[in-house]
Amino acid sequence: MPPESIPAAATDAAPAAAAPLLSVSGLTVSFDTPRGRASAINGVDFTLKRGELLCLLGESGSGKSVTLRALMRLLPERRSRVAGSVLLNGEDVYRLPERRMERLRGKAISMVFQEPMLALDPVYTIGQQIAETIVRHEGTSAAEAERRALELLEKVQIPSAKRRLHAYPHEMSGGMRQRAMIALALSCNPSLLLADEPTTALDATVQMQILLLLRQLQAELDMAVILVTHDIGVAAETADRVAVMYAGRFVELGSARQVLKDPRHPYTAGLLASTVQGDMRGRPLDTIPGAPPDLTALPPGCAYAPRCPYGDGSTLTASPPEVWLEPGRMARCVRAKAMAGATAVAD
Repeated sequence: MPPESIPAAATDAAPAAAAPLLSVSGLTVSFDTPRGRASAINGVDFTLKRGELLCLLGESGSGKSVTLRALMRLLPERRSRVAGSVLLNGEDVYRLPERRMERLRGKAISMVFQEPMLALDPVYTIGQQIAETIVRHEGTSAAEAERRALELLEKVQIPSAKRRLHAYPHEMSGGMRQRAMIALALSCNPSLLLADEPTTALDATVQMQILLLLRQLQAELDMAVILVTHDIGVAAETADRVAVMYAGRFVELGSARQVLKDPRHPYTAGLLASTVQGDMRGRPLDTIPGAPPDLTALPPGCAYAPRCPYGDGSTLTASPPEVWLEPGRMARCVRAKAMAGATAVAD
């Protein structure tokens, strides 16, 4: 267990800290495939406080979206195997009956999906979809639910909100659909919001508007947020903490400034070095050689070792332990302490 998750003994001078909103311990997820069992998540541990934004970074296939769906208990039961515990407000979501989970989804925990055109129902208006969620979870009248749906569209800054309330998803632009998806996710004031690449396929201006909106709404509603992204700039602008994922593990965890200014895992340093920065005109980008590992045949040692510029024989046969550099600051690498001063994001 990480040091930060072990509460100190309460004293008169230093009362015990409040329990985290979300506590994930030993989470593993695998899928049965024609090629064998794919290990998508391989032991993830973290906690999240109310009002905190955690950003998950990593390449496609690193396990970010699967982690979010596992937290919501949305993975297909017949093809997936899940172990570990996910405590939300003290309740283990994998020990709850499905009816209780149906009440929690949308009310206590909600999700902004990656592609709103696929997540929103094309045969119902935006207002109908938001109002239905409010009626289902809070038992209000249809008229009151529609009034609140309009308030939500105004809150997420959709222009001409009253007219858009009666629009179908295909009648709205990508940016407005994403705002509508956020309004739907916030309709019952969840404690935890999961955002799976909410700015995918949006242009840079709209992307920044959506991110600033998420941050503003998080502060107003005192929500915890887990944001999945490929974009290091997004993490730098929005996150309180950053977790870097590779082959279904957290390989680095810390505050956004710690991870992005002083990376302690070679994979994090490689991601940062391959990011375009303002002073790089005329210079080629660095790249990470090779490809992510096959999840049906993960190596016995460090999954990043075949691509690592510092790899040696020891990391090929044994998986590196978590190295806790300070409370809340972890890197899963034998070189974690020696990596000080590696490539970082410029100010």
